[in-house]
Amino acid sequence: MKRVFIAGATGYLGRFLCNEYQARGWHVTALVRKSSIHTNLSANKVVEAEATWSESLTGIFEDYDLVISTLGITRQTDGVGYWDVDYQANVNLLEEALRSNVAQFAFVHVLNADRMENVPLVAAKAAFVRKLQTADIKSTIIAPTGYFSDMADFLKMAQGGRVWLFGNGQNRINPIHGADLAAAIFDTVDEGAPWADIGGPETFTQSDLAKLCFQVLDKTPRITYLPDILRRVILRLLSGIAPRRLAGPAQFFLTAGAMNMTAPASGKRKLAKYFETLLDPEH
Repeated sequence: MKRVFIAGATGYLGRFLCNEYQARGWHVTALVRKSSIHTNLSANKVVEAEATWSESLTGIFEDYDLVISTLGITRQTDGVGYWDVDYQANVNLLEEALRSNVAQFAFVHVLNADRMENVPLVAAKAAFVRKLQTADIKSTIIAPTGYFSDMADFLKMAQGGRVWLFGNGQNRINPIHGADLAAAIFDTVDEGAPWADIGGPETFTQSDLAKLCFQVLDKTPRITYLPDILRRVILRLLSGIAPRRLAGPAQFFLTAGAMNMTAPASGKRKLAKYFETLLDPEH
C-alpha cells in the first residue's frame, strides 16, 4: 500500500485530499497543529506537530511515497506571518522529506502567482515554489483558480442586500469544489506532471457570481460597481491603515479580483448547489 503524508489536513482542501487518497487505497497520514481540531479526518494516522519548528518534524516522513502540502495561512495571527508558514514551514517539510528520501513532493500554490508577487501571501508561496523546483526531488505544483469556499464572500454580501464590485465586473473565474480539486490533484500527481493550473467546470464573470448569489437567495440583484481606481488606492493604503491580519488577505483578494482567474476545467460540482448547501446544510 502506498503512503501519503498530507500537511494542512484540517483545512478546506486538506480534508478532501485525505478523503480522496483513502478512497483510492492509499495509507493516509495527516499532519495537524497541536492546537487544531482534527476530528472526522479520513486518515489512518494523525501526527500532531508544528511545521514552523523544524525539530518537531524529525523522522516523521520515514517510509512515505509522497508528501502533499496545502500549508498556508490567510490571516496572519498568533505572532506568525506568511514567511513563517507559507515559506518556512514548507521549507521545513521539504528538507525533512529530502532527508527521508521521499520520492515525491506536491504543493498547492496560487494561480497567476507570477503576476502577484507584490502580494506578501503570494510572494512567500512563490519563494517556496522556486526552492522546491530546484530541490533533488520529483515535484508537482498545483495552482487552483479559487475554492468554492472563497466564493462564499459573494454570498455573504448578497445576504447583506448588495454586492460591491470594482470595475465593470467582467473579470472571469472558474472556481472549483474541494472534492473535485482533490481528485484532480491525485490524477496530476499520479501522472507526474510538474505543474498544473486547475479550475472548475463553470466559468463566471464577477457580475455573474453576484447574480447567482441573488438567484439562490431568491432576491432581486442589487450590484454596485465601484471605479477601479478606488481599488488601486485602497491597495496602496492598506498596509498602513489596516491590521496585519486584515491587510494580507485584502491585498490578495483585491489583486486577484482585478484579473481573470481561469484555468482548464475539471470536476462536475456546481457552485449554485454549494451555495444552497451553505444556506441549508440539510438541502
